[in-house]
Amino acid sequence: MTRRIETEDSLLDDDVFEPEQCVGSPPGGASSAQSRSERTSSGTSSGGHDGKTRPTGVRISVGSEVEDVIHKTILVGDSGVGKTSLLVQFDTGKFTQEGFAATVGIGFMNKVVEVDGAKVKLQVWDTAGQERFRSVTHAYYRDAHALLLLYDVTNKTSFENTRAWLAEIREYAQDNVVIMLLGNKCDRSEDRVVQSDDGERLAREFNVVFMETSAKTGMNVELAFSAIARDLLHRRLYPNGGTFNVKQFVEARSEHSPACACAT
Repeated sequence: MTRRIETEDSLLDDDVFEPEQCVGSPPGGASSAQSRSERTSSGTSSGGHDGKTRPTGVRISVGSEVEDVIHKTILVGDSGVGKTSLLVQFDTGKFTQEGFAATVGIGFMNKVVEVDGAKVKLQVWDTAGQERFRSVTHAYYRDAHALLLLYDVTNKTSFENTRAWLAEIREYAQDNVVIMLLGNKCDRSEDRVVQSDDGERLAREFNVVFMETSAKTGMNVELAFSAIARDLLHRRLYPNGGTFNVKQFVEARSEHSPACACAT
């Protein structure tokens, strides 16, 4: 049964999830005809013969044609790095200082992103960052098309832990998954302890795309998801490879400010 969830502000440092809600994929029947942006929670599992959970078929539109396919994108990272706030900023274009009620269950939202006239529907999952939920998060890696790994530029530990997150992604996710490293909260320049150069070096080491973002101001949030959507669409349309380079796309379009020297 589908249950509506509430989201919380990342500044509260308590991405609260209940383990019994964190299994399986979302129930079927989600449709873009219901709304362009919808948020729900998982309650049942949908498994294939190989035992893996499968994303629910969600409609996307490419040009005037519609096909049943989904681009499953997962936000991961330590608790409190701003995953929920980033998702809400992408979904609504808003940020709230007051915070949200705690999330119950694994939360996800569907949103259409337009790419050169094509409409790509992303299903974006917001996961718990606490250690006790890590094994649950692993189950969602296997069917992910893209993973956005966040750390907090004002929290050195969250940055140091990205190595462990990347190791888990390499272990559990598909080899061709799109990975993007995001240094969030770059608007808080006075509290910064992780420099953009640190993020750039780590991204080069693991060969992933890097940007700094601000869920509060919206800086580079839309770009992060549009880059993911463009890369996934390009891979689908040109399965044998092509000329699209997501790193170059990000570098050419990312916003820069004294607080956010963002992208590599």
